Amino acid sequence: MTRGREITDKAWDGILDFPHADRVPAPRRRGMTMVIDKGTGLTDTRDLLELAGDYVDQIKLTFGTSAFYTTRLLKQKIELVKSYGVDIFPGGTFLELAVLQGKLSEYLARAQDLGFTGVEVSDGTISIADGDRRRIIERARACGFDLVVSEVGKKDPRDRVPDLHLWTQVENDFQSGSDFVIVEGRESGEGVVIYDEDGCIIEDELEGMVSHVSDPSRLMWEAPNKSQQQALILRFGPNVNLGNVGPPDVLALEALRVGLRGDTLRLYFQQVVNGSMPLPSA
Repeated sequence: MTRGREITDKAWDGILDFPHADRVPAPRRRGMTMVIDKGTGLTDTRDLLELAGDYVDQIKLTFGTSAFYTTRLLKQKIELVKSYGVDIFPGGTFLELAVLQGKLSEYLARAQDLGFTGVEVSDGTISIADGDRRRIIERARACGFDLVVSEVGKKDPRDRVPDLHLWTQVENDFQSGSDFVIVEGRESGEGVVIYDEDGCIIEDELEGMVSHVSDPSRLMWEAPNKSQQQALILRFGPNVNLGNVGPPDVLALEALRVGLRGDTLRLYFQQVVNGSMPLPSA
């Protein structure tokens, strides 16, 4: 997919180097940023992509918000996003409703007709048996979507899923054809899966997931808050997949990734001081 604007240079090219130079450029399959879109119009979407399209990999029209667009407007928005080489898909809650109402086939067909490049399979609110979940992922894959993602974890903290089941679910989703598995974080980033009620990462939950998953690079961590993004970048490096990023936060997140904010520049500074990363000659 050709981006709507070909960018050949950046304003500071040739002057300063990024402290963390191993950031994967777009188009990429790791280090992805998934933007959460709760209802952005065409103008704001165009502004986001014009400014930060190189740093957006996926846009999720979260919840069931795409139900409130007119067909014409939704198709225009989808085509605009696709013109920048960015994937766009409706939130998994919408698919859960389709499953509840026995309209999965109609849902997938309409998503194709509207032009979505991907779909998300989740059971964050409802319950889907493992076999049915596998068949839904396989069915979405057979429809020819460029991107099929799934999500593990419940939205209500009272419905917490045992760790072993989460780890097994991730592996089953990989085998069923999910490109990436999203780890539930909600838009608040509080009280679900790897986050406690204050939004702090529960280290045992995080490390347990990583150690029991065959390919952690295919996990997408929902991390709506800056402190969560910073912690995950420091743990996994600049090419960790991060989701539920607000449109205004895309460039700030990219600055974190490459070491252009104090929190991650500090790591680079420490490496320079201890001699593991020498500065180039002036």
